[in-house]
Amino acid sequence: MTEQTDFSTFGDDGDDSDDQADPTDTTVPDDAPENPYIAPEEPTFAPADSLSEEEAREQADALREAIRYHDHRYYVEADPVIGDRVYDTLFDRLQTLEAAFDIDASDSPTRRVGGEPVDSFDTVEHVAPMLSIDSSGEESEVREFADRAEREAGPQRFVCEPKFDGVSIEVVYEDGVYERAVTRGDGEEGDDVTRNVRTVASIPERLHGEYPDFLAVRGELYMPREAFTAYNRERMERGDDAFANPRNATAGTIRQQDPAVVAERPLDCFFFETLAGAAFDTAWERHTTLPEWGLPVNDEARRVDDIDGAIEYRDALLDRRDDLDYEIDGTVLKVDDRDACEQLGTTARAPRWAFAYKFPARSEETTVRDIAVQVGRTGRLTPVALLDPVEVGGVMVSRASLHNPDQIAELGVGVDDVVKLKRAGDVIPYVDAVVEAKSEGYYEFPDHCPVCGSAVERDGPLAFCTGGLACDAQLQRAVEHYASRDALDIEGLGEKSVGQLMDAGLIGSLPDLYTLDREAVTQLEGWGKTSADNLVSAIEASREPDLDSFLVAIGVPEVGPTVARDLARAFGSFDAVRAAPRDELEAIDGIGEVVAGEIREFFDSEQNERVIEGLLDHVDPEEMDVETGDALEGLTFVFTGSLSGMTRGDAQALVEQYGANATSSVSSKTDYLVAGDSPGKSKTDDAEANDVPILDEEAFRELLADNGIEYEP
Repeated sequence: MTEQTDFSTFGDDGDDSDDQADPTDTTVPDDAPENPYIAPEEPTFAPADSLSEEEAREQADALREAIRYHDHRYYVEADPVIGDRVYDTLFDRLQTLEAAFDIDASDSPTRRVGGEPVDSFDTVEHVAPMLSIDSSGEESEVREFADRAEREAGPQRFVCEPKFDGVSIEVVYEDGVYERAVTRGDGEEGDDVTRNVRTVASIPERLHGEYPDFLAVRGELYMPREAFTAYNRERMERGDDAFANPRNATAGTIRQQDPAVVAERPLDCFFFETLAGAAFDTAWERHTTLPEWGLPVNDEARRVDDIDGAIEYRDALLDRRDDLDYEIDGTVLKVDDRDACEQLGTTARAPRWAFAYKFPARSEETTVRDIAVQVGRTGRLTPVALLDPVEVGGVMVSRASLHNPDQIAELGVGVDDVVKLKRAGDVIPYVDAVVEAKSEGYYEFPDHCPVCGSAVERDGPLAFCTGGLACDAQLQRAVEHYASRDALDIEGLGEKSVGQLMDAGLIGSLPDLYTLDREAVTQLEGWGKTSADNLVSAIEASREPDLDSFLVAIGVPEVGPTVARDLARAFGSFDAVRAAPRDELEAIDGIGEVVAGEIREFFDSEQNERVIEGLLDHVDPEEMDVETGDALEGLTFVFTGSLSGMTRGDAQALVEQYGANATSSVSSKTDYLVAGDSPGKSKTDDAEANDVPILDEEAFRELLADNGIEYEP
């Protein structure tokens, strides 16, 4: 195994006096730049007003170079050559010069102290998809992952690293200079948090060494445990609420409107993937190269020869979990060889060359004070234990899931029992066992919905309200879902407004949206004529939705945007979808026996049918043309950037409809790269390298027209 640097001694809160500020050998390395401010001695400076502008600019340039070097030594190499006091002197001097001489530099280290507040975050498309990762806490499933990789690509080595419990981001560098940072979002696009991430000291403003002209990297923002504890103590001392855990603190911090607030909070970052701009033969080569460019990586990463070594790594890290200065909830295993990764490929949501081996959940004990039953949007009844508050893994928990009636019976849990809690994935608390039984028997699950009184129907261990869309508990969530972005995207129908409309009696079912009393809405608190007009207009605009959007909107179980699009393409009309036999549903790629059964049960429900018929009195879902042809047979398209006429998904569906293939990456087998606005640089570079023609949207439209295909917005 490669020898790793020990970072554990850095970032400690301690005395900044001269005899403790610098715990390292202060000898300047031979490869350090020739710069007067690299030396460990504290410099002396002439008054700023005694300098000419040219002298000030030269000194500022030297200070920026020195500060970047010292940042790299501290955050990446974990081997600083100066102490905090000297560093602060250099930093303060640079700030003084920039202010006195109005010296502006977009990549200056001083920009980390914050910037102008933002009103909201723009949405930005990722350079490449930021996928999720398959995971399990079972060793057998980890071995199945490795066996599959070996069957498809031969024996593999793995790179193992901690699975961080933080916030994932994409960071982009152009010509070595920090350009932007974007949250993961839905994996395709996220929030532009460039100004906030700029304040994180461990993320370099400028890369080091021989870096690529364009680089997009994926990292994990986190708040170190010791820094989190100290920061929480400060918050409580000044009367602010404490954060529940480091991840919540990180997520809340990075979405602050004011970068100056972010700069005050102790965020840090590890990088672990390249999304574009650099390709490596192995994952380990990437791990060792990123620090050469100034990007910090985690020093716990290891390369192992086989899956047994990966499992040993995970078990050893589990034993040391509480000794780390950051939260982790497992380990990530990645196939080391790049060619093997490309051969294994990805699914729609996750790479097939990586797997997360999760840690067992933490556990604590407390007393059950009551048990309530929540009714979800799908009608599923979930029992919830109301608890004496207890801290579990840094989170104060006052309620926990009991999952289902069968688990209640199996655990034998009732009110007043002392129970052991666990947190699944270190996130969702649930009751794991009864430690001391103080109740008589166990909680009897209701046979009628606590909200609408409809009968409760059992499906194996699960329980469901049979009231369907007519149940009020399901209705509020159903309306919110109906109006959500992935569904009909009706602006103005969020949780608060839907609650107001229901409390006022203006909505009693989904169809009531289309007969909403505009004047009555204006009388609600916080509403006026303009906002009421906007809401009604937004609802009116949803009367002729796309078929796939409508399928998502009505809440068919297991039908998200991708499955809805597949259903729409396969059947063409809403009537055809809701009448489709189970075997025809199962025949669609991606819809198995279980999902097909869920879809059929939804449409066979009398309560759901009444609501749907009511909706169809007001809504006419557009039919999708399922006619196919072979005009584009044999051609392979890749799409990048934003098209003005349709979404990339619709464009892919269109060419596939006429016999073409639509893939996600450019290769020598690609016939055309269609580039809309803000195309991904990696795809355009790959197209140029493989002599693949690049079509703008107009050229794509003309190509389709030449083949008798109409390109309609």
